[in-house]
Parts: sequence; structure tokens; C-alpha cells
Amino acid sequence: MRETVTEMSAKRYYMIIYLLMVIMIVGLYYKNPLYGEGHVGYYFHLLFAGLFSACILIYPKYKTRVLRWLIVLVSTLLFYTLFLVYPETGSTILLIYFIPAIAIIFFDKKLFYTSIILNHILIVGAIAYIISSGQESLYPNVTGDTVGNIITFIGSQVFLYFIFYYTSERIAKLKLYYEQVKHAERLKTTGELAAAVAHEIRNPLTVVKGYLQLYEQDESVNNTMKKSLPMLIEELDSAEQVISQLLSLSQPAKKLITENVDIQKAINSVAELLQSYGILNDNKIEVVVEADSFIEINKMELHQLLVNIVKNAIEASNVGGTITVTAKKIKDNMVEIKVTDQGIGMSEEQIALLGTPFYSLKAKGTGLGLMICNNIVEKYNGSIVYKSSKGNGTTVAICFPSKK
Repeated sequence: MRETVTEMSAKRYYMIIYLLMVIMIVGLYYKNPLYGEGHVGYYFHLLFAGLFSACILIYPKYKTRVLRWLIVLVSTLLFYTLFLVYPETGSTILLIYFIPAIAIIFFDKKLFYTSIILNHILIVGAIAYIISSGQESLYPNVTGDTVGNIITFIGSQVFLYFIFYYTSERIAKLKLYYEQVKHAERLKTTGELAAAVAHEIRNPLTVVKGYLQLYEQDESVNNTMKKSLPMLIEELDSAEQVISQLLSLSQPAKKLITENVDIQKAINSVAELLQSYGILNDNKIEVVVEADSFIEINKMELHQLLVNIVKNAIEASNVGGTITVTAKKIKDNMVEIKVTDQGIGMSEEQIALLGTPFYSLKAKGTGLGLMICNNIVEKYNGSIVYKSSKGNGTTVAICFPSKK
């Protein structure tokens, strides 16, 4: 289907281009006063018309930035040539007014602003040339009402800028909507996959884990084998945790009971829980929380959110690094929780992919932990922002509406 649409778009494009080329050819030869006169201006007209036709013909195959700039430049030269060489055709000045409109087609901000500035410079230069060469009488549409033409020209450029600005805003919103749709599709696919396989995987894992626990207590099993059993059970626990996360994505969200949660108590509880985990890498968790900060949330979901974020900070930290957890009230009746580490940090590209299913910077990560965190924050009208740079650590800022 997509290939058919592309083919139809290409056919329509070339139909318009061929029609435009026919019009330019007619303008070159049909009742052209300079045709066959050997006039230099006519040859410039022929040259720029040919270059413009060649550029727009090859553009669909080579959609490069250089070719876009070349199309705008050649069209500018062509329109100014028509304006200067054919003074008796007063309508050519309208082509000059709408030169930046060609850049709008490509939605290239730099190209559009450059064409606007270049157009102003060239129109001033063209008028100066007409006056200095004493050819005012040949351009009555320009020199007859210079002030009015200047106002019209400026107005046309402002109007084009208005069109470009609001079109760009609309396209930016459509891109954002498209990204949200793609994210929703990924979630849907992940949920369907989880629903299809999670239970089937969990059942044999439970059986295997049960037998391993029996062997661990069986005195007839030799000690050498027993030493490896805890590690095997631990790996099965990790696999079960991944499956539980998948199931939480596939199942519809249940209406959980919310309550006014004291942020200070919640953070201290998580810090106490993970303090021993941080000690493994000689990491320390520091907590600085403003008293009397409350949010309305399900206590277990907040706990899950904080554990995931702080645990990630510990795992990203260097040996001996400190993880700082702060919380305070900020403007607009919000409570901000910040988790800062001094670890390896992330690039902008990596930050953009955080929360994507199965994208993780950890060797054994699934990416589902942060995805669930994002869902929890969104569920309670909060926001989560990741700030990081390579080698300078990461700060995760989470905001929730404050409750008295």
C-alpha cells in the first residue's frame, strides 16, 4: 500500500513538473520579443530555466540539502532575470514577492530565512540598478509608486513568514503525535506479546525452580552441585521478575487505592532498603527531603517507582560514588523529587530512547523498568525528566501535584 501511494505521489509530482516545463518553454519561444535577437538577457533566461528544470527533475531521486539550496538559488536568479529582462511584463514582480514560498515547500528553516534575507537584498539592488541606470521609464509598475511597492513587498514577506511559522508549528505537533502513536503501537505489541507467552514461560519456570529447591534440601545431592543451586534459583527469580513486568504491561490497569503519602517517609524507606545494595559497590545514598511534602498516589506504585530510579542510579555509579535523593515543594503546587548520581552519564540519543520497550543500557536489562516508571508518573499527572551528559552523571527529576 505504501509503495502504491509513493508511486502515485511521484506520478503527480512529475505531471506538475512537466506542465511547469511546458509553460517555461512556451514563455521562451511563443511571442517572446527577445527570441532570435541575440540578447544576453534571453540567454540568461534560457540558462536559468534549463537549470531550474534539471534541478526539480532530479530532486525526487537525490533529496539532498545542497540540491534544495540550489533549487531556491536558481529559481531566484530566474525570477529576477524575468523581472529585469522583460520590463514590459509587469506581473514578473509578483514572482519576486513569492520567492521564499519555494523554500516553504522544503520546510527548511535556514533555507527559508536565508531566502527572505536574500530577497530583500536583491530587491534593493534591483531598484538601485534601475534608478542608477536611468531606466525608470521602463519599469513604471515599480517606479510609479515606489513607496506602495515597498510596503506591498514587505507585507508579502511578512505574510509568507506567517504561513511558514504556523505551518512549521503544525508539522512539529504532527511529528509529536506520530511519535506518540508509534509509542502506543510499541506498547500494544509488547502487551500482546506478553499476554501470549508470559504464562506459558512462567509455568515451566515454577516447576524447575521447585525441583531446584527440593534438590537444595536433599541430603543425597553432593555438595559440589548444591553450591551452584542458589545461583540457578537466583537466575530463575530474575526471569520471573521480567515476566511479571511483561504481565503488568499486558493486563489492564486496575483501579488502585490512593492515599496522601509522606514523601519523606517514602524516600527514607527506599533509601534504607537499598543502602545495603549500594554498599556492594561502596556507594552511599544521601537523602535531603523537605518536611511536610505530601502527594496523592498509590503507596506501592510510588515505592516501585523510587526503587527503580534509585537502583538504576546505584548501578550507573562509579565505585565510591554518592547518590543524592532530594525532595521539596516547588512553584505551581508541585513536589519535585530528584535522584542524582555521579556515574557514567548518557548521551542525548540514549536519553531519547529511555523508556522504550527492550532498550536498556544494562547488560541484563530489559528497559521495562523505566517504561513502567514513566507509566506510573503519567498516571498521576506527573512529569519525569532525565538530564545527563557523558561522564558527568545523571539527574532524574520527578514532579507530582502536591497535596496538603
